[in-house]
Amino acid sequence: MGTIVILIIFIIILAAVISSIKIVNTGYVTIIERLGQFHRTLEPGWHFIIPFVDFVRRKVSTKQQILDIEPQSVITKDNVKISIDNVIFYRVLNPKDAIYNIEDYRAGIVFSTITNMRNIVGNMTLDEVLSGRDQINGELLRVVDDITDAYGIKILSVEIKNIMPPAEIQQAMEKQMRAERDKRAVILQAEGQKQSDIARAEGEKQAKILQAEAEKEANIRRAEGLRQSQMLEAEGKAMAIKSVAEAEAEAINLVNRSIIESGTDEKVIALKQVDALKEMAKNPANKLILPNEAISSLGNMAAIADMLAGK
Repeated sequence: MGTIVILIIFIIILAAVISSIKIVNTGYVTIIERLGQFHRTLEPGWHFIIPFVDFVRRKVSTKQQILDIEPQSVITKDNVKISIDNVIFYRVLNPKDAIYNIEDYRAGIVFSTITNMRNIVGNMTLDEVLSGRDQINGELLRVVDDITDAYGIKILSVEIKNIMPPAEIQQAMEKQMRAERDKRAVILQAEGQKQSDIARAEGEKQAKILQAEAEKEANIRRAEGLRQSQMLEAEGKAMAIKSVAEAEAEAINLVNRSIIESGTDEKVIALKQVDALKEMAKNPANKLILPNEAISSLGNMAAIADMLAGK
């Protein structure tokens, strides 16, 4: 009988020793109450408590946590009913305040976010809500973080997952986006046509300029060729006249030498003059303008020539 009692006492002592050992995992803390009051917070590791005196109130995670809020109906400033759902990232910084300052800190985060989201979105139009997600997120983060400071919660981020307007609003927005895309397509097509017309006109302009420059160059070369041709023709005529003049001069010299050699017989002189005039008249380039006295002299010289020929 005494052995059984000793065994029972040993088992009770062993159970008490085992129950006094508390192991806290990394990323968690444990709130300990002693006789119904807060005693201490157990950090990760091995700890000993007094059995039947110390009581574990709550095991609290100190890791970053995610809270997904269900879609909530919100009315905008322009009386459009939309649905918004959020995701909140938070962390417990003070486990004691999170346990003793609020009954359920997760519910407190949710209701604080929903209430302030309705206040913020209610002061915005639908277009402002759709284009101002960052603004809404920032306002919610600031307001909710101020509220949760009282129970030891740090709000790290508030993100809007989705904004769902009514079906008719969605259809109108799709039509507006389609019209906007069509408008941009028409503008781009018109701009492309404009650029094409400009390029074509520029090309035609350059072609006309090149053509005009080519015609100008051709006219210059044609005029230069005509000028060279006229110069050559004039030089040829000058050479011909010079040759005729030299020939006439030579004929006159021959006549003079003949006169000198044959004496001063008037008949011979007249005959020589007639021969010289005949030679000059043979050249079509020579034009003789003779006064009346010269013509009478020619008549006399012709008569003398006929007399001499009759001999």
